[in-house]
Amino acid sequence: MEVKKTLFLILAAVLTYGILLEQGVFTPGLPDSIPKAGINLQKAYNSKKSNIQVQGKGVVVKILPDDRHGSKHQRFVIKLGAQQRLLVAHNIDIAPRVKHLNAGDVVEFYGEYEWDPRGGIIHWTHHDPHKHHVSGWLKHNGITYQ
Repeated sequence: MEVKKTLFLILAAVLTYGILLEQGVFTPGLPDSIPKAGINLQKAYNSKKSNIQVQGKGVVVKILPDDRHGSKHQRFVIKLGAQQRLLVAHNIDIAPRVKHLNAGDVVEFYGEYEWDPRGGIIHWTHHDPHKHHVSGWLKHNGITYQ
């Protein structure tokens, strides 16, 4: 049952991301001072792999409304390089909301990557209260959200 709920949330996030991408809500360009995500993320994207723990950082390009179906998720899109964008789905039923988040802010992440042709999704950016999954995190303005 929990697996079906998680898959539904991921599908809903992917569909929302696709609609926003088609509507042209993303801005081009990434400051040179922001390094691209680690080699594992690029390899995962290029080889269409999912369920891979990745770490990186990017610039927030769009704040999305919270997903309130099932577990609540704070959602936003980050840009990693000239082409790749990631949807971040941060579970705010388990971890605190990232405060004062705005477009243009830098966010570091460690979480589970799900492949998507638009760039991918990062989730599991929080601790696992049941200790069955690797704990992830988000960092923004010197604060770690887990």
